Amino acid sequence: MTNVEKSETPITAKQDNPKTESAWTPLRHAVFRSIWIASVASNVGSTMHDVGAAWLMASLTSSAIMISLMQTASSLPIFLVALPAGALADLIDRRRLLLVTQGWMLVTAAALGILTLLHLVTPWVLLVLTFVLGVAGAMNNPAWQAMTPELVPPAELAPAVALNGVGFNLARAIGPALGGLIVGATGGSWAVFLLNAISFLGIMVVLYLWRRKPRDSEAPTERMLGAIRAGSRYVRHSPALHAVLVRTGVFILCGSGMWGLLPFLAKHELQLSAAGYGGLLACFGIGAVTGANILPIVRHRISIDRLVAGACVLFAIVSVALAYIRVFLAVCPVMFIAGGTWMTLMSTLNVSAQIAVPAWVRARALSIYLLVFQGGLAIGSVIWGAMAERFGIRVALDGAAIGLIVGLAVVPRFRLGIAEGLDMTPSAHWEDPLVENEPALEHGPVLVLVEYRINPEQANDFAEVMREVRTIRRRDGAIRWGLFHDVADPSRCIETFVVESWAEHLRQHERATMADQEAEARARGFHVGESPPIVSHLVSSYGYVDSHAAFTANGTDGSSNGTGVKHSGVQPLHL
Repeated sequence: MTNVEKSETPITAKQDNPKTESAWTPLRHAVFRSIWIASVASNVGSTMHDVGAAWLMASLTSSAIMISLMQTASSLPIFLVALPAGALADLIDRRRLLLVTQGWMLVTAAALGILTLLHLVTPWVLLVLTFVLGVAGAMNNPAWQAMTPELVPPAELAPAVALNGVGFNLARAIGPALGGLIVGATGGSWAVFLLNAISFLGIMVVLYLWRRKPRDSEAPTERMLGAIRAGSRYVRHSPALHAVLVRTGVFILCGSGMWGLLPFLAKHELQLSAAGYGGLLACFGIGAVTGANILPIVRHRISIDRLVAGACVLFAIVSVALAYIRVFLAVCPVMFIAGGTWMTLMSTLNVSAQIAVPAWVRARALSIYLLVFQGGLAIGSVIWGAMAERFGIRVALDGAAIGLIVGLAVVPRFRLGIAEGLDMTPSAHWEDPLVENEPALEHGPVLVLVEYRINPEQANDFAEVMREVRTIRRRDGAIRWGLFHDVADPSRCIETFVVESWAEHLRQHERATMADQEAEARARGFHVGESPPIVSHLVSSYGYVDSHAAFTANGTDGSSNGTGVKHSGVQPLHL
């Protein structure tokens, strides 16, 4: 197996090759191809496992509560560990983390298989092991998502993400039916549990053989809580990522109606057997594969915002069709269209999330993206299920379709296209700070001053451009930001920002991207001094304090409004 040439492939929406790539082009990369094949096999094992677990719980108890808790045990870990999992995936070698989580899932599935074979499984044992398996999956997901850009060049990221979705949908079409056959043939669920355990071996072998080059960094390593705070702060101050999260949440909240109501529709409205339901999922999977093939062509013809908006409209039409069509052969093509549309939306939104963030925070940002997706799916399913129970399935599906159309109202404000023009490649354009005595890493807070000389007549334009700089500073680590002008010298303006510690400021130097450099260059274009803007670094005379707590104790972030007239909350510095 060939080694990956770079550990962190620069993510940018700029296409290296103007020609339309095939949907299967990423498979020409040996590591991606091996991981993709192994992941399809593993996903087949996981979907078989789900069928076996549900069947086993139904065999062990007739309690509806215990049976429903199976879904809770699978979903709850995502909400409990997604953020720590994302931070961990950014702090340590993702390859090693994936090996640990895959091994964790292997051991858990094998234990469940052996206990089931020995007739030692009770409903609570099954719930606990399902929860443990879910925790491992939740720890695995952010690192797995963040790994994709390392395996393919930027121009092939979209088809690579689409192929990952294709693999999952193929597994979803094959796994449940195959799992049901195996459970019936062996007289129990133990066989699918053990087969699922074996399926993790393929991914572990590929990951072990992949010689991922470690990412070099001279900045101090982040600690877990600090990394979580840094990731949350980045998401809070990233307009490009806000657009992705809002668009994802709005779609999935209404798009979840189909998934939540499809089993009821198949069983009670279409009067289908389990095989018929599997047939609908197979049509969905075939549609997803077809959509993945068409997506690269469509992506080169229309903008990303039009693509997502059009796909939302088409998915709304699918929801209405499912509300009224009651013939199996007529529903199959509808599910085919649903598969292609779903693939288009999920792939496009995922790629937008990937390109909106730099490598240092990618897994943390994707963990929040997964939280929004899973949360919307869970909440939406409850909403549309309750509506169907009270008013009927047609009203519920019609309501979901209307919600998808109404949700397009957020498009003008939250455009996905803004991420496509961002170059998140590390720029390393910040010069190392000049120090007489190097402060201890934990010392802080740190106050950074940048002194500009500008034409007073351009003060308003300068302040407006500095709003973007403010976003960059806050996103990359500043807990305070301000812009001031000298009342005695109108040409003198000082930008200030405060960072929690000297270590965090050193990390700030490495976090700067090419997009940041372009924004800072626009601001420095207003500088009229003979020498570059003067940068000063000041560290608290009282050494290290818990600056995060101190600076948030008053319940406000004290940020400047961009006009240079407000900057509060720096009292702990006493400089």
